[in-house]
Amino acid sequence: MSQATDSPGPASYDVCQILLASTGLTPEQLDAARDEQAEKGGRVVDHLLSAGHVSSDELLAAWSRQLDLVVRPQIRAEDVDDELIEKIPIAFAKNHGIVPLRRDADGIVYIATSNPMETDPLDDLRLIFEGAEIQLELANQRTILGAINEAYDRGPGSTDALAEDAAGDLDFLTSEFSSEPEDLLDAADDAPIIKLVNSLLQHAVKERASDVHLEPSESEIRVRFRIDDVLYEPIKPLPSALHASIVSRIKIMGGLNIAEKRLPQDGRIRLKIAGRDYDVRLSTLPIAYGERVVMRLLPRTQEMLDLEKIGFGKEQLRALNRLIARPNGIILVTGPTGSGKTTTLYGALSRINATDKNIITIEDPVEIQLKGIGQIEVNPKVGLTFAAGLRSVLRQDPNVILVGEIRDVETAEIAIQASLTGHLVFSTLHTNDAPSAITRLVDMGVEPFLVGSSLVAVLAQRLVRVLCTECREAYVASDEELREIGVKPPQRDVTLYRAHGCARCNHTGYHGRMGIFELMLIDDDIRALVSQNVDSKTIKHKATQKGMHTLRSDGAVKVLRGQTSVAEVLRATEEEGAVAQI
Repeated sequence: MSQATDSPGPASYDVCQILLASTGLTPEQLDAARDEQAEKGGRVVDHLLSAGHVSSDELLAAWSRQLDLVVRPQIRAEDVDDELIEKIPIAFAKNHGIVPLRRDADGIVYIATSNPMETDPLDDLRLIFEGAEIQLELANQRTILGAINEAYDRGPGSTDALAEDAAGDLDFLTSEFSSEPEDLLDAADDAPIIKLVNSLLQHAVKERASDVHLEPSESEIRVRFRIDDVLYEPIKPLPSALHASIVSRIKIMGGLNIAEKRLPQDGRIRLKIAGRDYDVRLSTLPIAYGERVVMRLLPRTQEMLDLEKIGFGKEQLRALNRLIARPNGIILVTGPTGSGKTTTLYGALSRINATDKNIITIEDPVEIQLKGIGQIEVNPKVGLTFAAGLRSVLRQDPNVILVGEIRDVETAEIAIQASLTGHLVFSTLHTNDAPSAITRLVDMGVEPFLVGSSLVAVLAQRLVRVLCTECREAYVASDEELREIGVKPPQRDVTLYRAHGCARCNHTGYHGRMGIFELMLIDDDIRALVSQNVDSKTIKHKATQKGMHTLRSDGAVKVLRGQTSVAEVLRATEEEGAVAQI
């Protein structure tokens, strides 16, 4: 049985009529949604939701009236039956937006769903529960996902339960500690250890972690996840007796030498979790109580390379699109480690990636594999440095070159020569703001006139956490707060938002990150200052006079829009003298 398509059909007509009568939906908006359905397919209600004409809660209320179903505003942990959860795979529950609640005395199984019009999973559920009658209740998708995450966390497949499982076999642990490397391989293949490591990675993906840290101490292994640039300890520490087996298992997955425990090692793991592909960058480091492991999780998806979703405004995007369409010149992206420079550059490359362009990158390491682009990973052990790789790349007839980082004068000069001979070059530098990139290149030993003639733009960026839209708290900003972010207080109240905390954001008040940017275009006036070898403050003053938005001023715009908080912008940026008017 296929999913209902809303139109034509009496059920669809009923729910749309209910929405017209009970919400702000207009007949014109409904007609537009029907036209879109005729063109693109799908369901009318999905087009209404995506256009923002109705909310998910309004749709649930309409379905409740149409189908005579109960709407649950929340689902608590005690509302979900653990025995029922064990029979349903988590991927199935998430894909179909369902969570089992209870089985009553008559054998009826109650299921919460966010989409009662999808009937296929109901047939599967009847098979899973041996022909039992299924009774639906309604809840929005956020409530369903929260209940799924909480229910599966405490079940027999949770990380804590698997850790207890793996620690249960004391004979295995004793032999593991005294074994030779060959036996470690056998120990790492033991099912409980494999399940435990897999569970850690699945837990990290579910929590949106960018990094997983395993830190051994004398008595335990601390597990921390980096979520939105902040480290959390999401599960209780693991027994220290499991450390060697866990590290061996991870090393095997990453193709590392499990016998080498004295030296740092780097590797890569490719995984598929919940239907999505991930590249995991693996690093091990010997410390006092064993090897410390850090795994960086990189989803292999084009969604994260969408420059609008990264945080660029319309004006910034227009300017950036003009820059990346140029045939030659150097575009630099600057900022500290972890500020999203590589993601921005990948996003820019994705925009111009076409069959008529030969794009080659030199990186350390290749973080995300892009289809249609030649990506080289530097290897200093065999002499493949940025400079050596760049020389070879120029013989491959490229149109666009990405150099992962300009670290020395040799690389900088080759990149400049490449730009002057008709290539568009992207690269990164570690500087605090855009103007400092120019003085950094000069300090390296590059002639100022070469910098001025080849450089076309410098983009500085930082990442700030995005306020959770479910729980952010509105308040009237003080004049002092506005001045701190460079905004001149107006003669009226200004409403800002601050973090509060809820289940969706793990009670942090933030959910996701976005960029704040400082784009400095190199025009004739800036070029003249560069040739005079002036300091970065003078260049910055001229650039702001010509309309450049600084990092803090761009952050202030996002604060005023309610996207982030004053505290986040102050944390990520330096104090600046300029004051903007609103």
